[in-house]
Amino acid sequence: MNWDQIQGNWKEMKGKALEKWGQLTDDELTEAKGDREKLEGLLQTKYGNTKEEAREAVDRWMAEA
Repeated sequence: MNWDQIQGNWKEMKGKALEKWGQLTDDELTEAKGDREKLEGLLQTKYGNTKEEAREAVDRWMAEA
């Protein structure tokens, strides 16, 4: 799945993101509105990931979606 598909189906994908990253809240993901940079920023903040680690985590998640 590519990011355009994820962004277009954000309401559905938000639930999958909540399953994957339990420390994120529904409100945070709603506010991100499918913006990849915002999602990566949330991962950096909540999980202490570096920018590269957050990018790789999102890449893996996309591959699983």
